[in-house]
Amino acid sequence: MIERLLIANRGEIAVRVARTAKRMGIHVIAVYSDTDAAAMHVAVADEAVRIGPDAAAESYLNIDAVIAAARETRADAIHPGYGFLSENADFADACVAAEIRLVGPSADAMRAMGDKAASKEVMSKADVPLVPGYHGADQDPAMLAKQAAEIGFPVLIKASAGGGGRGMRIVESADAFDEALAAAQREARGAFGNDRVLIEKYLTTPRHIEVQVFGDDHGNVVHLFERDCSLQRRYQKVVEEAPAPGMRDERRAEIGAAAVAAARAIDYSGAGTVEFIVDATTDGANGPFYFMEMNTRLQVEHPVTEFITGLDLVEWQLLVANGEALPLEQGDISLKGHAIEARLYAEDPDRDFLPAPGHVVAFEVPEMGASVRIDTGVATGDDIAVSYDPMIAKVIAHGADRDGAIAALDGLLAALVCAGPVTNQAFLRRAITHPDFVCGAVDTGFIDRHRDALIPLRDGVPDGALAAVVARLLAQRARQAGDQASARGEANSPWAASDSWRANLQNAETLLFRDGESEVSVCVVHDADRVSLTLSGGQSVDLETGCDGWSAFVLGNIYFAVAAGSQIRLERIVAVDEASDRAGASGGLNAPMPGKVVRVMVAADEQVSRGQTLMVLEAMKMEHAITAPGDGKVAAVFFAEGDQVAEGAELLQLEPVED
Repeated sequence: MIERLLIANRGEIAVRVARTAKRMGIHVIAVYSDTDAAAMHVAVADEAVRIGPDAAAESYLNIDAVIAAARETRADAIHPGYGFLSENADFADACVAAEIRLVGPSADAMRAMGDKAASKEVMSKADVPLVPGYHGADQDPAMLAKQAAEIGFPVLIKASAGGGGRGMRIVESADAFDEALAAAQREARGAFGNDRVLIEKYLTTPRHIEVQVFGDDHGNVVHLFERDCSLQRRYQKVVEEAPAPGMRDERRAEIGAAAVAAARAIDYSGAGTVEFIVDATTDGANGPFYFMEMNTRLQVEHPVTEFITGLDLVEWQLLVANGEALPLEQGDISLKGHAIEARLYAEDPDRDFLPAPGHVVAFEVPEMGASVRIDTGVATGDDIAVSYDPMIAKVIAHGADRDGAIAALDGLLAALVCAGPVTNQAFLRRAITHPDFVCGAVDTGFIDRHRDALIPLRDGVPDGALAAVVARLLAQRARQAGDQASARGEANSPWAASDSWRANLQNAETLLFRDGESEVSVCVVHDADRVSLTLSGGQSVDLETGCDGWSAFVLGNIYFAVAAGSQIRLERIVAVDEASDRAGASGGLNAPMPGKVVRVMVAADEQVSRGQTLMVLEAMKMEHAITAPGDGKVAAVFFAEGDQVAEGAELLQLEPVED
């Protein structure tokens, strides 16, 4: 029986695993990097061990450090969570060598499914349907281009060794193939240390449907129904639900049986997910389905399966790792209702979902009930670190039917407060309440197709947001005045009051804020018994009643107004600060986020054209191209390949081309 469990992960999944393990009476051991010394997953554990500095390669991906931590704490089992070492066959071997149980499948199963090309050979022998494509070992670019032409454009280039959208490119024509291949191979090499790719026919109306499977060491394999993960950006999942909307019972049985066959083909033990691509062109979720890959671990979206089955999948993992048989047979597993999960990320939808690491000024979770759940490893005061994935929380809701689940999830997203980093919270609400999503018309092109509706342009700052920010500013000012008065021994004087009483000052003042590139002015009028605001548009708002559901938080000179999942960031403009900020301003191309320069594609004095890629940054496991906004000449390049850059750093300087 597992008695001491080391969780080789961080964030919400480490917290999630710890919750079940402690309920089962298991002693929980956390590991952490320097960044995570005070993290939630450390706090909830029974003990914790430092395993290295911030870089994942030196901490959470360091096999020797993890095994050493397990030995030091006398752990008899390791749960890898997902990501990091969860699908690393060498790590599985290291656990065996150290005589420590891994809560997961064997190294052989990981290797069989870890390489996309090899896994498709296994699935072909098991009669699991495959997308037409090339999965061979010959990686000569000319040969790959020839294979793509024979398959027929559009095609999809995919990294053979990885997932998560990295090393993946859609190619619409033969002319674009060579450049896309080079980019995919470069990204795959950086992310997985392996630049082998495979090429498949790209389906124009695909749905991403996966099946949760479970096996044990006694030859039992079951499926726990399917999940629809079609709502994606940059090939990465954003919203997942179970069961798949519109799928008929007959197709559910067929795709479940195919998933079980896939697991049996590799003698699978533990939790796994068999991912399929469905051609939804004519029959939605019931169209032809094809094997994509098998993830040999627990998935991020496992909570929706837990809601519809009433089962704890982490508990099942621990039981199987103990050598026990699966608790239920296939006929005993029933589907109840509908569940949807939304991934709350620190990312900016307005900037093509670029990661947006930053300080969490406030994270306030509403009261939970039996039908809603928030899995997170984040609390007020934490930082979303650039070194790791930008997911803040998983927001999950269950309903008797899909409409009920959507309504519950929307309400939960509206009530959740996350101030500080730019997030996708408002985007998620718009996505799950969009008419096409509500009626189940979802495929992997949903976000691009409805981008204008899902990411609308904001027309100024809402009156309520301004009122909330000003109210917070005045309250902060009054509190500071009171503290100063108390320090002078004047606690009973008007200086210690927290109302809007003002002495020796005019009854009106103008406050200035910066909203992106715009300035917003607010005239604050202090009357005897009320405070009112006159906004730049001329309208008057009563401070006491004008917040209209908005609340505000402050960090230094930055104010964050939040309401129903939306966030407005305003910077207080102070004359001295303003003059300082404008000193030394330049018009170069700046880094949109902190990251590492992986390619510099131009040199000084080189002429460039509009849209040309000049430099490539890598941040949070993704590559981001810096492109020329117009025709011109490179005046200077300020960074070299391998350099780390801060957000806002000037990367290159362009100048017009002389006629």
